[in-house]
Amino acid sequence: MSYVYPYGTRHTAAMIDDLASRAYAYRAQVLDMVYGRKSGHIGGAFSAAEILACLYFHHLRVEPANPGWRDRDRMILSKGHACAMLYTVLAYRGYFPVAELGTFRALNSRLQGHPEPHRTPGIDAAAGPLGHGVALGAGMALAARAEGSQRRTYVMVGDGELNSGVIWEGALVGAKFGLDKLTVIVDYNGVQQTGTTQQVMPTEPIADKWSSFNWHVIEIHGHNVAEILTALDEANEIHAKPVAIIARTTKGKGVSFMENSPAWHGGVPNAEQYASALAELEGEAARWRA
Repeated sequence: MSYVYPYGTRHTAAMIDDLASRAYAYRAQVLDMVYGRKSGHIGGAFSAAEILACLYFHHLRVEPANPGWRDRDRMILSKGHACAMLYTVLAYRGYFPVAELGTFRALNSRLQGHPEPHRTPGIDAAAGPLGHGVALGAGMALAARAEGSQRRTYVMVGDGELNSGVIWEGALVGAKFGLDKLTVIVDYNGVQQTGTTQQVMPTEPIADKWSSFNWHVIEIHGHNVAEILTALDEANEIHAKPVAIIARTTKGKGVSFMENSPAWHGGVPNAEQYASALAELEGEAARWRA
């Protein structure tokens, strides 16, 4: 199992470099999974790598050996099609064997094309139809409050997913009840399946929108590990309102020909593209380890 930095651990340069290196290594793992199965979503998985690494290896209170621990923090991947990255992080965190990642999207595998909580350790909510994560997270945060639990709930949504009206219904609920243990992280990579978010359905000024719903808003560079860790720490210090972290990311981050391209929302590389992409990702992982 990879080393875990407990919450509250000082953000050292070595820790930041380690988490950044892991993010690129996990991208290489996802590339293998999608290439091997000839199916999956690379672009949005790559844009979420650093955020998920920081959550699971520094921030979340979880026990992989006891995934049903009632007082654990909750994490909902509302943009469920990007689950190859979540599965990878869960495997390296110790929820199930890393070798099982090779069964991604296979018939009867626990690692299906969208996360499913009843079969897969570490999954807190099913995701398929986009838009439901914020409302689910609000319900989980309300349940924690009713139980007197200090557990926190995190929801990762995609920026294209913000087109779904139910997102904003969930945001209203979070604000109404002052759910200060609810944090939504917007993977704002600017690209969705059919084009840029600006072309399909513009959402700017995105920070102002969340703020107008009475959420505390933090804007960060979503591939900067230091900024991610600091934002997650800040979210824990906010009281009486939920937190929205707007993480500015890059679709297909780490592979030059995939970055910012709608074609790689659900594209599968051929053999030449696979080799080129793997070389770039392994090179970046090594650079952060150096």
